[in-house]
Amino acid sequence: MADPAPRVLPFGSAAIAEAAALIAEGGIVAVPTETVYGLAADAGNAAAVARIYAAKGRPSFNPLIVHVPDLAAAEALAVFDADAYALAERFWPGPLTLVLPLRAGAPVASLVTAGLSTVAIRVPAHRAMQALLAAAGRPLAAPSANRSNAISPTRASHVVASLGAGVPLVIDDGACAAGLESTIVAYGTILRPGPITADAIEALLGREIDTPARSGPITAPGQLATHYAPAKPLRLDATNAAPDEWLIGFGPVAGDDTLSATGDLSEAAARLFDALHRADASPCGRIAVAPVPAHGLGEAINDRLARAAHR
Repeated sequence: MADPAPRVLPFGSAAIAEAAALIAEGGIVAVPTETVYGLAADAGNAAAVARIYAAKGRPSFNPLIVHVPDLAAAEALAVFDADAYALAERFWPGPLTLVLPLRAGAPVASLVTAGLSTVAIRVPAHRAMQALLAAAGRPLAAPSANRSNAISPTRASHVVASLGAGVPLVIDDGACAAGLESTIVAYGTILRPGPITADAIEALLGREIDTPARSGPITAPGQLATHYAPAKPLRLDATNAAPDEWLIGFGPVAGDDTLSATGDLSEAAARLFDALHRADASPCGRIAVAPVPAHGLGEAINDRLARAAHR
């Protein structure tokens, strides 16, 4: 007999109450955020966090992001400096993750931080994740709700297709607005580009910030060289489709699908993973993606595409 499919419930008080009960029992649930759907568990419960790693097939050296409802809750877990306060006050709630020193005695399982002395922490803006945080009453570790290194989920159907019975409950609140994982900042360095652009961060801090090489040590989520990847080979900077390629267009480059016919980078970011899911399900054996400008939000889009194409 086939494994049972996860329950999918529309966002609402009943879904949140059931999800919070599962969290309290040490279980895992899939819940949308403004970036992608996350696979949430009690960040202080090592056994629950281990269920996240098992469901995703995620290597234990890859740390998780801890989600909290507000800055005060974040201060209970991490030590903030002046830059961190400035970033949090400007961009939280929202798609920004800060990597900060873990506060002594913070109720965070060591598996969440991969044994590091730092913790990746975020205050999400999405109503479903905020409602679950309030109902659960505890910090939630929540990486993307998909198999490790696979395409990130921006719809409930993506979660079901990727994890199946590995997750008992999926809260469905439609497509994610941003469509890209959060920007990750550590000590003035962008470890992962995302919806909060380098220009916006530099304007706030009043100085340039660094971006490390992809081959550096893993100190935060989303740094693996191969990540966000479809099952099919992916070719970048394509202006036309070769035989047996599904072309994802952008701007003037039309294709079988498009990130944005008008060249809008925000629209492209929101559509990126959805388009990759459709391409992976297409009858073509390979995928090609049109060039996307590397400025602003395009930096984050190209980061995800480069990792998706890495073999």
